[in-house]
Amino acid sequence: CDLVLGHKTKDDDVLLTLCERKTRQFFMIKIEDKTSASVMKAFDKLREYYGSKWNQIFKSITTDNGCEFADLSDLEQVSKTLVYYAHPYTSCDKGSVERHNGLIRRYIPKGDRMDKYSVEDIAKIEVWCNSLP
Repeated sequence: CDLVLGHKTKDDDVLLTLCERKTRQFFMIKIEDKTSASVMKAFDKLREYYGSKWNQIFKSITTDNGCEFADLSDLEQVSKTLVYYAHPYTSCDKGSVERHNGLIRRYIPKGDRMDKYSVEDIAKIEVWCNSLP
């Protein structure tokens, strides 16, 4: 789990990125800002979407130590999902999601505002990432 920033201000839209470890299925969710409340709102929507299958699909989540993921451990209280935090400055702890974040940069250059991209644009990038061999 990671956030991809466009423009580097806290109030800009960001992408929450997730990569499933075994299937390498990649998810991109556009959220309104880089706050823990927005991240938790995105996870609440995911939990609602997957319903009773949530615990089978999301057994664990590994993320970095950013303040935007501070409330993520609350998922352990409401589900069987375990939350792990990567070691500081060790992006290799979550290498698959970092690789996909690099692929996103082919379409969304660093410094571009995320609000320039529609949900459809984000979905096209997600499908492209998931179509790679």
